[in-house]
Amino acid sequence: MNQNRFGRQRSAIPQGPTASQQEPESLTAEEYVEKEMPKFIETMGLDPFEEAVVRSILVKSVQKRMELQILNLEEKKMREEFDKTIKEQDAELKASLPPEKYQIYMEMRENPSKAQRKQKKKKRKDKSKG
Repeated sequence: MNQNRFGRQRSAIPQGPTASQQEPESLTAEEYVEKEMPKFIETMGLDPFEEAVVRSILVKSVQKRMELQILNLEEKKMREEFDKTIKEQDAELKASLPPEKYQIYMEMRENPSKAQRKQKKKKRKDKSKG
């Protein structure tokens, strides 16, 4: 009898992946953007028109990046294409949004949690004034 004082050891039989280890289902570009939009709407304070514009630009950009991933290019080329896609997305958003909302977008991209905190703080100040 081989007793081990540390309890049960790992089985030699390989186990399948657990639920947390399985890859999440792939989202379409639209589904991905739809999942992220509430954060943009709240933080940037988008009106319905701006929301539609931002949504369409982001869907197009996410779709391009997904297509690039499917192409499975070499790393350097992939990085170049991703950067190009992001620059195009930024240029479209800059042309479509008021400067202050574009600035909030850029802050969100650089430091997501800080931009959200800053915007919530500003909303609280605005409420206390009104």
